[in-house]
Amino acid sequence: MAEFFSFTSIVIFILIIFLLNCIKVIKEYERAVIFRLGKVLPEPKGPGLIIVFPIIDRVVRVDLRVVTLDVPPQDVITKDNVSVKVNAVVYYRVLDPTKAVVAVANYYYATQQLAQTHLRSVLGEYELDDLLTKRETLNQRLQSILDKDTDPWGVKVSKVEVKSVDLPQEMQRAMARQAEAEREKRAKIIHADGELQASKKLSEAAEVLGKNDIALQLRYLQTLLEIGSEKNTTIIFPVPIDLIKPFFKDKK
Repeated sequence: MAEFFSFTSIVIFILIIFLLNCIKVIKEYERAVIFRLGKVLPEPKGPGLIIVFPIIDRVVRVDLRVVTLDVPPQDVITKDNVSVKVNAVVYYRVLDPTKAVVAVANYYYATQQLAQTHLRSVLGEYELDDLLTKRETLNQRLQSILDKDTDPWGVKVSKVEVKSVDLPQEMQRAMARQAEAEREKRAKIIHADGELQASKKLSEAAEVLGKNDIALQLRYLQTLLEIGSEKNTTIIFPVPIDLIKPFFKDKK
């Protein structure tokens, strides 16, 4: 009798252990892809409690959260033959857990390698100036290409951002000289435009002063007032031209 109770208790203990192993807890952001006797079930399980059979079932957990993939710096030769280092960041998530497990061996590694390859190939089609100024266009094109290629794996690429473009020191110095020359050109153009506008205003002022002799005399007096306000020792006397005209006449 004692042996029977001992055997029964052992069986009950084994059953409890078996039932505990059959119960799995799947988190809210996870899904369980179950292979039963080697065949994948049509729909993933979870979240919450699920029942699996330890002997015939194999459970693969798939994370559905957005994954941030940091693409390491890549050597890119632009269309105008400039060598630069470019790194980027890719945001993606798994939409179909079954495809992510069955269609590709390691969707994280595959997406990373695909991002590196497309980063080099796509950016190599642009010139350096476009690479620095058309960042938004490049991001959208990279996102579209990656999303299309990862769709058979059940992966959705939501965003791609080119983080930085590292230029060689020689190119940085050349761009600095170019920017300095551009600013000097703008300064000269602005200065020339100011001279042109000033000459037009002086021409208009000369026409106004030429129509009235008193206006010219008032301008002389105003000039004297401005000179006197600066407290300098220079004294200017305006002399009418009529007083010195006789000295320039030819003597016959």
